[in-house]
Amino acid sequence: MKYFVWSLVALLVVLHQDYWQWDNATLDFGFLPRSLTYHACISIAAAGVWVMATQFCWPEGLEEPVADAEAEDAKA
Repeated sequence: MKYFVWSLVALLVVLHQDYWQWDNATLDFGFLPRSLTYHACISIAAAGVWVMATQFCWPEGLEEPVADAEAEDAKA
């Protein structure tokens, strides 16, 4: 799953370069330029990929030393 998430990150990096839409004067929803709509969708996709990265790729056991240290501080 880690490689799938990394491939999604690479895909987002490539899709972020939207040089083909700068001359597009189309308005979405009647007020939003097409390029801004595209970047809003890319931002939502990046948030989803970040959730997947933290869910599936985050190292195990990072929280336990902090919990142990807090328990030691509470005893003192």
